[in-house]
Amino acid sequence: MIDQILLDAVERIAREAGDAIMNVYARDFSVEEKEDKSPLTEADQAAHNVIVRGLKALPVQLPILSEEDIGGFSGVDAQGRYWLVDPLDGTKEFIKRNGEFTVNIALIENGTPVLGVVTAPALGTAYVAAEGLGAFKVEEDGQRHVIQVAGVPSEGATWRVVGSRSHPSPDLAAWLDTLGEHEMLSMGSSLKLCLIAEGKADAYPRLGPTCLWDTGAAHAVVRYAGGRVDTLEGQPLSYANPTEKLNPYFVVWGHE
Repeated sequence: MIDQILLDAVERIAREAGDAIMNVYARDFSVEEKEDKSPLTEADQAAHNVIVRGLKALPVQLPILSEEDIGGFSGVDAQGRYWLVDPLDGTKEFIKRNGEFTVNIALIENGTPVLGVVTAPALGTAYVAAEGLGAFKVEEDGQRHVIQVAGVPSEGATWRVVGSRSHPSPDLAAWLDTLGEHEMLSMGSSLKLCLIAEGKADAYPRLGPTCLWDTGAAHAVVRYAGGRVDTLEGQPLSYANPTEKLNPYFVVWGHE
């Protein structure tokens, strides 16, 4: 099922969703508040509509779990597959208009992300990856570059640690103390994982709440770029039980 044709199709869908987001970004928009107090804009819903329509038009029909329609998810299919979608990741960054927001689409198979597309509409870039194909960064002019993680920093080197721009964690300081010499890089949305994937950072500890759709697509990019996303217990972050929407705390590593 997974081939270049499918990856290209999902990238197209994500870019169309990005166009819908940018149409809202270019003008005034209202901000609502969800039950969990997180922000919601009309761009979230517009992108969701584009993505669902696009995924349903693909030759193979799979269940879709989107942040904007959790109740519409029918569960994984008989092969353990489903689409995992965050139509607009980094809504706070979108509202701040700093450009660090993304569209995330992942294909999950038996709990593992086997295809992922992350587009950053305001930045013009995308990260795409799939099993058997590898991981790539797509520049604004359409050029594609193979990406890979940096590997373990050499002894005595300063670790480049990426952190959340909108979600600082009180547990982070203690974790960083155990790591040793480091410098912090701030970034919004799933772009944090993509920085690891393209070798621009070495670790991303997330010691705060995230949901499955926040990480699935970029997890695939990290995975096929040679990195890993592990829980604090050292187990691979799993998407096998989508009824449990919250991820455990995890660390993204820029090495195997």
